[in-house]
Amino acid sequence: MTILSILAFILILGIIVLVHEFGHFIWAKKFGVHIYEFSIGMGPAIFTKKGKDGIKYSFRALPIGGYVQMAGEVYEDDDKIPKEKLMCNRPWYQRIIIIIAGVVNNFILALVLLFVYALIWGATTNKPVIHSVQKDYPMYSAGIKKNDTIISINGKKTRTWDKAQILFALKSKNNTYNIKIKHTNGKVESYKIKPKKEYDKEIKSDRYVFGFTVKQDVNKGFIASVKFAFAKFVSVIETMWLTVISLFTGSLSVKNLSGPVGVYQVVNSGLVAGISYLRYITAFLSINVGFINILPFPAFDGGRAFFMIIEKIRRKHINSKIENTFHTIGFVLLLI
Repeated sequence: MTILSILAFILILGIIVLVHEFGHFIWAKKFGVHIYEFSIGMGPAIFTKKGKDGIKYSFRALPIGGYVQMAGEVYEDDDKIPKEKLMCNRPWYQRIIIIIAGVVNNFILALVLLFVYALIWGATTNKPVIHSVQKDYPMYSAGIKKNDTIISINGKKTRTWDKAQILFALKSKNNTYNIKIKHTNGKVESYKIKPKKEYDKEIKSDRYVFGFTVKQDVNKGFIASVKFAFAKFVSVIETMWLTVISLFTGSLSVKNLSGPVGVYQVVNSGLVAGISYLRYITAFLSINVGFINILPFPAFDGGRAFFMIIEKIRRKHINSKIENTFHTIGFVLLLI
């Protein structure tokens, strides 16, 4: 299972990175930017071939990223290349398109995978409707019943179960959650609920349990699949934004984040669940890669786009040394 998990991990990350970098590549090529190398993976090269277009195509040892190396990405760095073929000398709108094309590709990949997933296996509902309540647990003791709907947690609306899960994971004062419930008769009531602490043998750690499951109906058909793909996409983006904000405010611990090892563990678990779950994981990770890359953080695509927007507002180039320093610092922080 370990070898299979590693191969699945490499394949999934490889697809996501390939789609992302291909976005940069195809638009850079379309706009006439000189490209030195198109690489999948980082570190030492395993395979390298120079194409008829003069571009070096590489596969590298570490499946944790990839890149498109273009001439003049920040400033004029190669006097052997015609100036009009340097990235920094292309029109502003072309540079923006090249930078964000990777993110757009990741989002398109996710939408396609979610649509195919729903078309084959069905579109699951994402509403925070209670399916069952366990006896001797806080939700049951509070009087919450089957088919009740969670409409807010600690004052934040919960239109989807995805968002509700994040809100349940956030720190709450005195470990007490203010949960607003809409009953089947239309009556809305608020409950102050403190989850039950118990030891989980699987994760070998304590966890806090509310004691309920959520209703997940399955709908079939083309229209249901399209609706599911877009609704799930928006939901994941919303929960990721909430996660980022919560990390800055301190209501969510950095321990909840996963790096490559965490992603591998998720893929490993997905192999047990089957191909349908792996397809879903790939879509989810593709949204993650796109979302993280579009954030205005140095070294990310969003960071580069941010500098371009400042440049457009100022109507002159930003000092290339300053921009390069910011991106270098960002890359080091990213590796850490």
